[in-house]
Amino acid sequence: MLNPKLFAPKEDIPRGLYTALGLACFLTILLIWSLLTYTGLVAPMFLPRPDQALKAGLSLLQGGSLTTDTALSVFRVSAGFFLAAALGVPLGILMGTLKVFEGLFEPVIGFIRYLPASAFIPLFILWLGLGEIEKIAVIFFGTFFQLTLMVMDATKNTPMELIEVSYTLGASRRDVFFKVILPYALPGIVDTLRITFGWAWTYLVVAEIVGATSGLGFMIMQSSRFLRPERIIVGILVIGLLGMITDALFKLIYRLSFPWLGKEGR
Repeated sequence: MLNPKLFAPKEDIPRGLYTALGLACFLTILLIWSLLTYTGLVAPMFLPRPDQALKAGLSLLQGGSLTTDTALSVFRVSAGFFLAAALGVPLGILMGTLKVFEGLFEPVIGFIRYLPASAFIPLFILWLGLGEIEKIAVIFFGTFFQLTLMVMDATKNTPMELIEVSYTLGASRRDVFFKVILPYALPGIVDTLRITFGWAWTYLVVAEIVGATSGLGFMIMQSSRFLRPERIIVGILVIGLLGMITDALFKLIYRLSFPWLGKEGR
C-alpha cells in the first residue's frame, strides 16, 4: 500500500526513492525509444536505434572531434553565462534594493527579454564578425535579461520587517544592505544562477548555427544536412549531460554555502 505522505504537498520522501524515481523515468524513456526503433515502428532515418547512437558517440569520441566540439561549446556557454552573471547580478541586486534603479532599468530590460536572441544574430555578425565573440554574445543576450530580473525579484523578497527592525536597532543603510538584504537574497541568487545556466545551454545551437566550424551545435547542424540522425542524438545527449553536470554543481554549491537551510536547500 502506498504511503499517503508520498502525495502530501511539500512532504519529503526518502532519498533512495527520490533517486529511484528519477532513474525509472530515464529508463522508461529508453524503453520507449527502444520499442519504437527495434520494432521498426520508426525508421532509422528519423530516429536511430540506441545502439546506433552509442556506436556513433564512441566513433566521434575515438576520433577526437567530440572532445574538441564539447570543449569549445563549454567555453562559449561558460563565457556568455559568466559575463551575463558578472553584469546581471550586481544590477539585479541594485534594482531589487533601490526603487530608483528599478524604475530606470526594469521597463527596458522587461521589454528586451521578450526579443528572441536568434533574431539578433545577423546584427551580431555585422557588429562582431563570425568569431567567438559573436557566439558568446548570443548566449549573453539570451540569459542576461532574464537573469537580471530574477535576481531583482530574489532581492526584493527580503521582508520589510527585517529592514525596519534593523533600522530600529541602529543599523546604517550600508549595514542593512550588506548584513540584511544581501545575506537574505543570496540563496535565491544562487538558485537563479543555476536556472539561468540551464537556459544558457539552450542557446548553444542557436549561437553555433551560423559561421561556426566546430562545437556541438555545429555538429548537430552538420549531421542534419548529411542525414546522420545518430550523430544528432549524440549531440543532444551530450548537451543534456553537460547541463545536468552544471546543475548538480550549482546544487552542491547551494548546499555547501547555505547549510542552515537544511531540507529546503536545493
